[in-house]
Amino acid sequence: QVQLVESGGGLVQPGGSLNLSCAASGSIFSIYPMGWYRQAPGKQRELVAVKTDIGSTNYADSVKGRFTISRDNAKKTVYLQMNSLKFEDTAAYYCFVDMSAVPGQRRVYWGQGTQVTVSS
Repeated sequence: QVQLVESGGGLVQPGGSLNLSCAASGSIFSIYPMGWYRQAPGKQRELVAVKTDIGSTNYADSVKGRFTISRDNAKKTVYLQMNSLKFEDTAAYYCFVDMSAVPGQRRVYWGQGTQVTVSS
C-alpha cells in the first residue's frame, strides 16, 4: 500500500517562506516525476512545479524565481521551498508522485493536501 504524507503548510505573512515536504512510503519499485499542484477556492487545479527522475524541472510562471522544487530519492521525498510568498499563493497544495509499486504498473499517487494561507 503506497502512501504519500505531506507536511509543512500553514499561515504565513506576505513575503514569508514555507517548506512543504511529501514523503512516499510502502511498496515502491520505481519513482518517476514528483511534483506539486495547488488549488485555490473557485479556481482550477494548477501545476506548480515538477521534477523528473533525471533532474529536469518545470515551474508555473507565477512561481518562477520564488519556489524551488527538490527531491531526495533515497528518502522518496519531494520538497517545495516557497519564498517571497504572495496572497495569490494561498491554496491547498497537493503533491503527486508518478511511480511503479510493482514492475509494469505505473500510476500517479496523490498526497492528502496541505493548506497554505498567505495573510497579513
